[in-house]
Amino acid sequence: ADWGKEIASEMADHFYTYLGNDEEMDAIMKEKEGRMERLRVTFVQWFYEMFTGMDDWGKAYAERRWRIGLVHVKIGIGPQHVVPAMAIVVQAFTNRIKTDSKDEALRDALSRICMIDLAFIEQAYVEVSSAAVLKETGWTEALFRRLISTGAGSM
Repeated sequence: ADWGKEIASEMADHFYTYLGNDEEMDAIMKEKEGRMERLRVTFVQWFYEMFTGMDDWGKAYAERRWRIGLVHVKIGIGPQHVVPAMAIVVQAFTNRIKTDSKDEALRDALSRICMIDLAFIEQAYVEVSSAAVLKETGWTEALFRRLISTGAGSM
């Protein structure tokens, strides 16, 4: 866990440098005073929690990941940006694992955890988007799911 805390800020640098290279993401991250600093603090904490499991990977861990996903939705950092940024982080910690002579099992475990956490972020987008459509249209969930299935079938 100490190693995770040690490299967390460096991983945040990789993540936000990647996002900052995109004009739209850079504007979103800098839109409000102090947002970038808050995002970095949250990222560092998130990264460290991958090493501790927080709540033994239980409900509190899942709820925290869900809230992080909701923040991404709220401020407009979409999956199309988060997924490649997360890939940059995976590449960066893989390089550090090699440089610091850490066990390859650590890389495998962290990669899996990153993908699970990414799934929480993507699920937040799906659920928030679905709820918004249902609210605006008055459709039932069954109708909405049928429309999605029909649309996917025609692609």
